[in-house]
Order: sequence, then structure tokens, then C-alpha cells
Amino acid sequence: MALDPAPPLGADVVCLRRTARRQWAARRDLERRLHDGAALRVSALTLRLGLLRHRHPDGRQEFEAAVESLQDELHLVLQELREIAGRIYPPLLDEAGLGPALREAASRSPAAVRIEAPEERFGPDIEGAAYFAVLGCLPDRPAAPVEVVVRREADDLVVLVTGVDACQAVVSDGVRLLGGTVTTSGPTDGASPDADSITVRIPCA
Repeated sequence: MALDPAPPLGADVVCLRRTARRQWAARRDLERRLHDGAALRVSALTLRLGLLRHRHPDGRQEFEAAVESLQDELHLVLQELREIAGRIYPPLLDEAGLGPALREAASRSPAAVRIEAPEERFGPDIEGAAYFAVLGCLPDRPAAPVEVVVRREADDLVVLVTGVDACQAVVSDGVRLLGGTVTTSGPTDGASPDADSITVRIPCA
């Protein structure tokens, strides 16, 4: 059963892929601006507040408490900025590629997730679409083990996710915009009778 419609043909594919590349480039640019701009300024301000607190004469407990409270709030803001940046385009995906980024995401999953991925790079748009497609398949609560296999097949990047509930999967439109497809099938040999497999295929050419 196909989750996405068949990709358009001809010039439509080229147009969609150009649109997708621009979108992923904008995501990466926004993530870098958050990381290199706002996040760094918040970090510097937190450090300056800490130095100010220690330089102030003793006996001003209210002042020190106020500085400490501001630091705590800035730490929370910094965490939120990093989380937002990661949802836009994970820094690790940009720096190290699909395998490391998926393993980092798997480490946060409440279910056991095994990642098998090559070291090959596929470009920011393709890697971004594949990454968020996998995230949309991962369970958000404790569940049976999940396996994610990433491989190149001729001119396609193929991602196979097994051991998931296809009805709960939320696969991003980024795959379709790149002319890719998402299909699902029933349980594989040895898997739970309630588990499905999802295959994401994205043209690399």
C-alpha cells in the first residue's frame, strides 16, 4: 500500500526537486543562524552574568540570587533554541551525515532502534528528507525493537524501517517533493504480527 502518490514525471520532477533543494538550503541556513547567532549570544551573556556574580562584593545575597535566576532562565532559552534548531535541520546531520544523525535520534527513542547506514553522503536535501522520514516512523513510546537500514540501490537512496506500526507513521512531504515514494508492507519473517515495514525510496540523480 502506497503512502505517497506516484511521483510526477518529466519537468514536474525537476521543478519539485529544485523547490525541495531550496527548502532544505533555507532550513540549513536558519539552523546555522540560530546556532551561530542567537545561541552564541545567549551563551556569552550567561557567561558574563556568571563572572559578574562572582566579582560582586560579598553580602549582596539578593543580587547574587537574581543573577543566578537569570542564568537559569537563559539556560532554558538556550536549550529551547537548540531544540528548535535541531528540528529545523539537525547540526549533526549537516556535519557528519545520515548514519550518525539517525543513531543520535535513535538514542533518544523510547524503543530499541538499530541503525545500519553507510558513510556515503547524499546531499543535504536527500539526507534531510530521509532523516525526517525515519523520525516520522519511530515510535514515541516503548515498543518492540525497530530496525532502520539505509543503502544505495543504483541511483536511489533506500531506507527500510521494520518493526513499526505503519498506521502511526508520519512521513514528511520532503520525500514526495524529491520525486520519492513511501510504501508499506506487512510483517517480515520473525517480526511481531502487528509490525509493518516501511520503505522510503528517494532518487539521488
